[in-house]
Formats: sequence, C-alpha cells, structure tokens
Amino acid sequence: QVQLVESGGGLVQAGGSLRLSCTASGQIPSFNTMGWYRQAPGKQRELVATMTRGGRTNYADSVIGRFTISRDNGKKTVYLQMLSLSSEDAGFYFCNLEGLRGTWWGQGTQVTVSS
Repeated sequence: QVQLVESGGGLVQAGGSLRLSCTASGQIPSFNTMGWYRQAPGKQRELVATMTRGGRTNYADSVIGRFTISRDNGKKTVYLQMLSLSSEDAGFYFCNLEGLRGTWWGQGTQVTVSS
C-alpha cells in the first residue's frame, strides 16, 4: 500500500500564491508518476499537473505559466507552486501517485480563493 499526505492548502486572496506538498510512504513503485488533481464543487475531478520520476511534466492548459510541479525523489515528495490564483482555481486538490501496481490518492487539501 501507498499513503499520500498533502499539506499547504488554505485561504488566499485572488492573485496570491500557495505551495502544496505531498509526501508518499509505504510500498512505492519504483517507476511512478506523481501529480495533482483538483475538484471544484459540482464539477468533475480534473488533472492539474503530473510529473514522472524522470522529470517529464504534463500540465492542464489552464495552469500553464502559473503553476509549477516539482518533486524530490529522495524525500518522496511532490510539490505544486501556484501563482496568480483566481476563483477558478478554488477547490480540493488531491495528490495522486500512479505506478504499475495501481493508483493511489491523498485525502485532499482545500484551496480557497477570495476576491
């Protein structure tokens, strides 16, 4: 099993920034992709950004130029630096780890953007 623990969510003013962190523990697959998804009220969960263990990234079009994903393989941690936040970015952010043996999710951390 793999456990994912997120942190860093909170309340921020529009135009502000936040940094999310997610640390994995347990039987982590050697080859994996870690990333972030988000879900706003009444909407489906959507991809925000992912990063392979080797460093290849994938971003949602809506966050390109504002969000940056990074990871520290030694610390088994993935980060999401979010800049220029707007109300469209509000929601629960879920950490995700995908490997050959399966897919795991964190419990989510809430991001609230005030205007």
